[in-house]
Amino acid sequence: MSYAGRSTSGSRPKRRAAAITTGIALSALILSGCAQSERDEGTGDAGASSDVDGTFVFAASSDPKSLDPAFASDGESFRVSRQIFEGLVGVKPGTADPEPLLAKSWETSEDALTYTFELQDGVTFHDGTDFNAEAVCANFDRWYNFTGIQQAESLAYYYSKLFKGFADTPETATYESCEATGETEAVVTLAKPFAGFIAALSLPAFSMQSPTAMDQYAANEASGTAEAPTLTEYAKSHPTGTGPFKFENWEVGNQITLSAYDDYWGEQGQVTDIIFRVIDDPNSRRQSLEAGTIDGYDLVAPADTKSLADAGYNVMAREPFTILYLGMNQKVEELADPLVRQAIAHAIDKQALVDQTLPEGTKVASQFIPDVVNGYNEDVTEYEYDPEKAKSLLAEAGYPDGFSVDFNYPTGVSRPYMPTPEQVYTNITAQLEDVGITVNPQPNKWSPDYLDRVQASEDHGIHLLGWTGDYNDTDNFVGVFFGGEKPEFGFNNPEIFDALEEARQVSSLEEQTPLYEQINEDIAEFVPAIPLAHPAPSLAFNERVVSYPASPVNDEVFNKIELNK
Repeated sequence: MSYAGRSTSGSRPKRRAAAITTGIALSALILSGCAQSERDEGTGDAGASSDVDGTFVFAASSDPKSLDPAFASDGESFRVSRQIFEGLVGVKPGTADPEPLLAKSWETSEDALTYTFELQDGVTFHDGTDFNAEAVCANFDRWYNFTGIQQAESLAYYYSKLFKGFADTPETATYESCEATGETEAVVTLAKPFAGFIAALSLPAFSMQSPTAMDQYAANEASGTAEAPTLTEYAKSHPTGTGPFKFENWEVGNQITLSAYDDYWGEQGQVTDIIFRVIDDPNSRRQSLEAGTIDGYDLVAPADTKSLADAGYNVMAREPFTILYLGMNQKVEELADPLVRQAIAHAIDKQALVDQTLPEGTKVASQFIPDVVNGYNEDVTEYEYDPEKAKSLLAEAGYPDGFSVDFNYPTGVSRPYMPTPEQVYTNITAQLEDVGITVNPQPNKWSPDYLDRVQASEDHGIHLLGWTGDYNDTDNFVGVFFGGEKPEFGFNNPEIFDALEEARQVSSLEEQTPLYEQINEDIAEFVPAIPLAHPAPSLAFNERVVSYPASPVNDEVFNKIELNK
């Protein structure tokens, strides 16, 4: 989405609790025996009605990777970050489209290189530091000046993928400078156009963080290795934003506690305390809801959605804005051969995979973007399920008896694009073995091992991963996956890299669309990975949750939850 040559503004002095806008209405359902025994762990009482319990307990599928959103890329980190932090740009409820937040308006120069942001006045960070133009520039300059391990994909994933470079690589960098031209006016200058710039700023990774707290708690002193980074004191214990909730504590492996920020600039809503309780097993999350020890959870197992709804629980599905894929590391000799990658694509029955392992409402994928995103190619090359064709291609590649390959998959987690990873792994394994490919299982705990192994090292073969779109722009999908060399896929394709770089700089949607359609075709022919499905993740809540701000991009802030008791 481009704002080149346009002024965008919005009146948003208060962030009000709102009903779900995704077209799925929440109804108040009767739930017997809802225990409240574990709701006395909260610390705050601001803004709650006297007859409403303000402590909201939500089951997380894992610990976050980091409480510093600039050094995070996973959904559980961002779920927590969205409560603590806010960005210049927010997300229009029920959509994937940007709207003003800490920036109440912005103007873009005709050459799409200069953005002038008019900021909200009277906003403070949780440590009392003023939010102003100096703070905005401090954050932009922090990201740009990351060095060493800070630039690793396991840390600054989003900045490196979307802004393409840092201060020590200015020749590739998209960002150039930020200037505080007034207390509430910041001017950001880009070195080259980036059509998705405004939409990208809605990502939690680009939230505004307190310069004071980051300095006090050494937010930039990352250590360890790219494969196994060590969290800073700030990222573990002192995340400081402008959001409706402030950090209290993190008991790793157990729970994270937040409380209402009394000086929040918007409306606080009914929730005064949040407990994110870590429950990695989908069955245990369901049982906790049934026992009344949590108010709700995400990533409901496909087998549980009907039974929970029949039992009177409030089950809802987000609109699918996701992609599940089978990645292939071309540093592995066999996977470097395009015939082998095509064979693997022909070996997988995507419809069976969807029917047997993924939630109702999931769509089979032909490419790496949902069909609502600009650049979707209706005529893209597809690899139909054809085991005999797969065997023929393997023989042509020199593997008439098949071959053996490591298959990496995560454990101890549910993701929006993959609520039951072990089931997906088992299903695909059986299909691959039917065509002669022997799988060596390589399970890793999601946190802290899986992403580091798959994204930051060459020690993997084929692997399961996916994405929940962050905003409605093709670059946020294929640009992130295939915009440059990365350990996950292990290939170098300058033609695709250059085409993506060109497309992301085109501000006219009419001109940009055919470029992305061709890119999606080029990716399909190259087969760096196999798009499997666009899952529709489900949530479940107990009766006291009257409405929940469901978002296709998971932009769900708990001050918008409505409770009836």
